Amino acid sequence: MSKNVGTIDRIIRAIVGIVLIALVFIGPQTPWGWIGLIPLATAVVSFCPAYRLLGMNTCQSR
Repeated sequence: MSKNVGTIDRIIRAIVGIVLIALVFIGPQTPWGWIGLIPLATAVVSFCPAYRLLGMNTCQSR
């Protein structure tokens, strides 16, 4: 499992994930906010299965 999510992409995913999860507790309080676990998890592990299927990579080449 090689990394395919870059730094800026990780930051955006983490913010979106946290905001979506926060909606479970504040705001409309619907269970749909738990979908935020997906972008949060992909930010933590720096790997996105959808990127692999699409042949995308946002990591900087070394």
